[in-house]
Parts: sequence; C-alpha cells; structure tokens
Amino acid sequence: MKLLAILGASGHGKVVAEIARAAGWDQVEFYDDAWPAKAQIGIWQIVGDTSALLMSSERFSGVVVAIGSNVIRLQKLQELQAAGLTLATIVHPAAIVSESASLGVGTVVMAGAVINADARIGLGAIINTGCGVDHDCVLGEAVHISPGAHLAGDVHVGDRSWIGIGASVRQGQRIGAGVMVGAGAAVVTDITDDVIAVGVPARVLTD
Repeated sequence: MKLLAILGASGHGKVVAEIARAAGWDQVEFYDDAWPAKAQIGIWQIVGDTSALLMSSERFSGVVVAIGSNVIRLQKLQELQAAGLTLATIVHPAAIVSESASLGVGTVVMAGAVINADARIGLGAIINTGCGVDHDCVLGEAVHISPGAHLAGDVHVGDRSWIGIGASVRQGQRIGAGVMVGAGAAVVTDITDDVIAVGVPARVLTD
C-alpha cells in the first residue's frame, strides 16, 4: 500500500491530499505542528506533529510538505530530507508535464497546470491550478506559481519567490529570490531579490 504523509493541514493540504489520491496514492495521513490543538482537516484526522512524523517515517512511501509559506515549506523540506525521509512529487492526472521537463522532489503540480519542454522546477515547488510554465523556464527551490499565472519561455525565478494569481511574466525575464509578484501583475523587466512587484507593467514597491 502506498501511504503518503502530508505535513501541513490547511486548505492547501486538502487539495494536495485529493491530488495524491487521484494520482494513485492509496492513503494519506496528516501531520501539523498545531496538533493536538488542531485535530481535524476536512474529512481527515490530524495524527501528530513534525516530531511524530519523524518518529514514524518508516511507515510511509513518501512525504510532501503542504505549507503555503515558501520559507517555512523549504525549512520543513530540508529538515525531512536531512532525516532521511523520501520526498514525494505529486502530479495531478489533469496536469500536462512535458517529458523533457524536470520536477524537483517535493513538488506538487495541480489540475490544469502546463509545464512545457525543458522547464526545470526546483525542490518543493507549488505549480498551482491552471498555471503555465513554458519552455526552458528555470524555477528555484520552494517557488509558488499561483493559479492562472503564466510564465513565458526562458523565465528564471529565484528561490522562495511567489508569482501571484493571474500574473504574467514576459519571455526571458529574470526574477530574483524572495520576490512576491502581485496578483494580475505583468512582469516585463527583470526583478531583483527580496522585493514586491505589482501592477501593469509591474513596478517594485518602495517605502
């Protein structure tokens, strides 16, 4: 039996659980650091926290971190990797992933997403519902491409960056690490590290 541990019991976690079941995992089991105060997520019981997951790791065929915060997700992924757990990559059957694309372990690809030729996705990315990652894109670790966002070809996105819902990025642009691109933004120039960019065309917010 393929048993998947999901660390992170939230709305995002529920979606990941349903994707896992659709992708052929037999059973999922939830863990969250808010346990035992938080004991239920949707139809699923939360059975422990990170420490409990680590102590029972041999039971699982894989584990995925379903935490929206890119920073926290990356920290948890690294902790689980260091402990020797197998990070699972979960792809919804209704997603389209090119045979020449590569997905980092711990990545989740949701329904309707398209990842095209020679795209490279780093550790623990979220490729969300109906988004597009076109040819030759390179995504760093713990990147989140939100629902309906679209990256044209050869876009590079740095570690822990978040591309907001419905945003668009022009071909060939470079987005740094720790960047947040606002909902509906249109990125037509490169963006440096650790900034917030919003609007059409996208402009970096300043104090």
